[in-house]
Amino acid sequence: MRLKAGIWVSAYIRQLGGMPVPAAVVRRGDPDAGAIFIKVNMLDGYVKVLRPAAAGLDGEASGRFWTPALKEPRIEEAAADAYLARQADFDSDMWVIEIEDRLGRHFLDEFVVAE
Repeated sequence: MRLKAGIWVSAYIRQLGGMPVPAAVVRRGDPDAGAIFIKVNMLDGYVKVLRPAAAGLDGEASGRFWTPALKEPRIEEAAADAYLARQADFDSDMWVIEIEDRLGRHFLDEFVVAE
C-alpha cells in the first residue's frame, strides 16, 4: 500500500530538515492522493523538475518514483514555473516541493527512473 501524499511530503521535508538544504512545500495538494512534483532550485537561475513516474513503470506498486519532467537536465526557473502552472491547470490536487541546493541534489536518486 502506498503512503498518502501528505504523509510522504511531511516525511520528506523532515528528512531534508536534518540536512543543510532548505526545502518547503510551495503548493499543497490533496493529502491523500495528490501528485508530487519536486523543484530543485540551484540558485543560479536554473532548476531541475521531477514529476511522478508512470504507475507500474518500476514494477513496484507501493513505492513512489520520479522521472525528469523535461528533456533538459536544467532549465530556467521561469520555464519550470510555467511548466508547473500548466500541470496545476490539469491537476489541481498536485503538490510542489521546492528544494534550494547549488549542487542540484534532491536525495531521491534511487527513486528516479527513466521513461
